[in-house]
Amino acid sequence: MRILHVHSGNLFGGVETALLSLVREQARAPRIEPVFALCFEGRFARDLRALGAPVRMLEPVRARNPLSVMRARRRLAGIIAAERIDAVICHMAWAHAIFAPAVRRSGRPLVFWMHSAANGRHWVERWAARTAPDLAICNSRFTASTMVKLFTPARSEILCFPVATGGPRLPPSERDALRAKLGAPTGGAAILQASRMEPLKGHESHLRALGILRDRRDWVCWMAGGAERPHERAYLERLAALARELGIDGRVKFLGHRGDVRQLMLAADIFCQPNAAPDAFGLVFVEALGAGLPVVTTAMGGACEIVDERCGILTPPCDVPALAQALSKLIANPAERLRLGSAGPARAATLCDPAARMAQFEEILLSLRGPACAAQKTAAGSHR
Repeated sequence: MRILHVHSGNLFGGVETALLSLVREQARAPRIEPVFALCFEGRFARDLRALGAPVRMLEPVRARNPLSVMRARRRLAGIIAAERIDAVICHMAWAHAIFAPAVRRSGRPLVFWMHSAANGRHWVERWAARTAPDLAICNSRFTASTMVKLFTPARSEILCFPVATGGPRLPPSERDALRAKLGAPTGGAAILQASRMEPLKGHESHLRALGILRDRRDWVCWMAGGAERPHERAYLERLAALARELGIDGRVKFLGHRGDVRQLMLAADIFCQPNAAPDAFGLVFVEALGAGLPVVTTAMGGACEIVDERCGILTPPCDVPALAQALSKLIANPAERLRLGSAGPARAATLCDPAARMAQFEEILLSLRGPACAAQKTAAGSHR
């Protein structure tokens, strides 16, 4: 069964990382053959090609330019017909808004993969809501609970992405060298945050909590994540200024984009991402748990479906003193870090075991060939 994944492709973050994990685990779903259609060249397209995934380029789309939308839709229709695509998945509201009408006209099953919670107010979401899909795939129960703000699909499924977390550990000499290079104090704790440079990820609360702990000399913080757009660069500059204001700039390392996040996790002692608003799921939390790190995050959104008292600490939203207390507890107590971290790999496997999740993904897509979906397509065609 040939599945066409439609995505913008101009940014790189958790969604793109998750899609790459699908490609890496493709052998576990042999009855599904993925093809990717992207609007923009970039790191995501390059990484897909490096993994051997077929990538087809659409027209670079600007929503304010109707001609670019029309050309991209025609290009997509041509790919669907020429490559005998069996079903199309639109990733995120933007891709669904732009391309769902073209998929409908093709007569193929239309799938919307919901990677983020909806509020129903953004113009992209209102545009996307015009075309209900045959199937919606949601990355968490929290995400699924917000779908009613967009549409009521014929059917919905909750599916966590596969995450392979059982890779080799860093040899002690390499771990020590990386920690020394990044300024980790001997006998102290290295706190890692690896995320997009956007306010949702809670960098400011993280820095303010560390400011409360500035008199402690037994920690360093690594903030990994590159600024891709102008507003992200401005945000990064504000964070650097805040670190200076708090007197912790020498111990907070802004690492920029890193291709070795797995190694950073294996070299760190604590993972902290105190989201400032509910996040859809949090693939990076699963990766951190798989690496044996205790996770500190905010008790809201999809994070509550990943982290519990066995493997981390959930703090109240926007409560900087509580966040500082949680970090201080783990910095001061290596045994507690070990206790929570040792439960992480099993928790990650329960949620995102590649074999189980790919088998589930395959069955979901193969069910689109059934009579119920055929009836949905017939009904959709009668309303065009």
